[in-house]
Parts: sequence; C-alpha cells; structure tokens
Amino acid sequence: MRHGKKFNHLSRKAPHRKSMLSNMASSLIIHKKIETTVAKAKALRKYIEPILTRSKNDTTHSRRTVFSLLNNKESVTELFNNISEKIASRPGGYTRIIKTGFRLGDNAEMCVIELVDYNTLLLGGDDKAAASKTRRRRRKKSTANVAEESPKAKKEALKKVEKKPKKDKDDKKSK
Repeated sequence: MRHGKKFNHLSRKAPHRKSMLSNMASSLIIHKKIETTVAKAKALRKYIEPILTRSKNDTTHSRRTVFSLLNNKESVTELFNNISEKIASRPGGYTRIIKTGFRLGDNAEMCVIELVDYNTLLLGGDDKAAASKTRRRRRKKSTANVAEESPKAKKEALKKVEKKPKKDKDDKKSK
C-alpha cells in the first residue's frame, strides 16, 4: 500500500528519473523557460526550488552541492552569477507553471515552466526600453479621424486637403 507517499515516480526507475530532472533543471536555468508535461513540471518544481534557494548563498559548499545535483558547469555558473542576484529578495516561489493545452499525439496535458523573475511580458518589459521612451508624439489629424468629429470640422478639413496643389506627372518628367 502507498499510504502517504506523495512522490511522483513518473513511470521511471530512480537513476533515469534523477538524470531526467537534472537535465530539465539545467535547461530551465539556461533557457529560463521550458515546455513539458504538467506531471514533469510539478516534479521539476520540487527538485529545483531548493537548488535556487541554495544559490542565494554563494559559497564553495553550496556550489559543490548544486553541481552534484545538476552535473552541468554552465548551468551552475549561470545560476550563481545571474539568477541568484535576481531572486535574492524573493522568499520562495521561483517558478511558475502555465498550462498550455493538450499534446496532439497522446493527449498529455502540456505546460510551460518558467522562472518568475525572467518573464518580461508579465513584468512589463525591460527597464532600458521604458527609460529610453520618454517623449510622446501626436500625429496630425487626418480626414478619417475628423469624420468622428462635428460636420463643420469635417468640411474644414476637407477644404484644407483640396487646397493643396497637386503636382502633375508631366512636370516631373520634364525636369
């Protein structure tokens, strides 16, 4: 009987499951977002949240512990150099699971698991893009915009457009 055993084995033996979760965690750290099934994403969340918490304390011991779980130098350096700075003030909940629908082949429920601090769409974009865009510009009213206004304003706008002299094609050819 399996009373109180909440651990999802994902239909795999222990070594296969550990290596799969390690590879998925490394991919999530490097790419900041991966697409997988909901069951694997929930198992990955339980696997990677303690790793992300450990990365806040940048010591040799914590680096070695994380490397023993990930087995990937690039993901460990990315985690301790870039990601740990962004999640330093967050008390937990570093990942987000967004369900995307069902896979066509076997109808498995699919989702996207991502690091919360790296979703630029929900955060409102980059700070650099917002800082550089300080001026607002307005366009001149065209006849289409004036049509929504009063009939007098519409007539005046049409008169202004008609008064502009048109250049003939023959004039351009002769020059």
